[in-house]
Amino acid sequence: MYSLVVGFPAPIVLALALNEIRRAKFKKTVQMVTFAPFFISTVVMVSMIMIFLSPRLGFVDHIVQGLGFESINFMGSPGYFKSIFVWSNVWQGIGYGAVIYLAALAGINPELYEAAKVDGASRLQKMRHVDIPGIAPAAIILLILSVGQIMNVGFEKVYLMQNPLNVSTSEVISTYVYKIGLLGANFSFSSAVDLFNSLINLVLLISVNAVAKRISDNSLW
Repeated sequence: MYSLVVGFPAPIVLALALNEIRRAKFKKTVQMVTFAPFFISTVVMVSMIMIFLSPRLGFVDHIVQGLGFESINFMGSPGYFKSIFVWSNVWQGIGYGAVIYLAALAGINPELYEAAKVDGASRLQKMRHVDIPGIAPAAIILLILSVGQIMNVGFEKVYLMQNPLNVSTSEVISTYVYKIGLLGANFSFSSAVDLFNSLINLVLLISVNAVAKRISDNSLW
C-alpha cells in the first residue's frame, strides 16, 4: 500500500511537470537523468543505497551530522526500511513511468489547449481540465495493474537489503517462503503460499477493474 500510494502518482506529477517545460534541451536532460536509474540492476542499486546510507561514510549521514543530529544506521534501523525500499523504487522507476504518461499527453488534441488558452485558462487549469482527463485512461489501466500486483512486493531487492537488524520489518512473504519453504525443503508450503498470493491478486484485479469500469468506463475488459 505504501508503494502504491507513493509510487503511483509520482510519474504522473513528473510527466505533467515535464510537459510544461518549453526549453527542449533542459527537458531532454531531465528526462535522461530521471530515466537512467531504470537501467541500473537491482544488485547495483542496493549497493548504491548501502553506500549512500552508510554510517560515517555515506553522504546522507554527512548531511544528517551537518544538521547537528547524531549518526544514524539507516539500514540497521527497522523503522527506516519501508521508506528506504519505497522511495528507492520511486527513484528508480519514476522516469520510466513518466514516459508512458508523456506519450499519453502527446496524443491529446492540440485544439483543446488552444480552446483553453482562448478561455484564459492558467497552466494549472490546463493541467486540471485538459492534461489530467487526457491521461486518465492510461492512469486507470496502470492503477488496475498495480493493484493486481500489490501482494508481489518482490524478492531480490528485499532479500539483498535485509539483515538481522531490520528483519522485523523487512521480512515479506517472498523472503519468508524462500527461508521456510525452499531452504527448509517444505515445498508444499511454498506452493500453497504462492497459490494464496495469486488468488488474492486475482480478486483484487477483478474488483478494482469492476470499480473502475463503473466509475470511469475505463477498464481492462
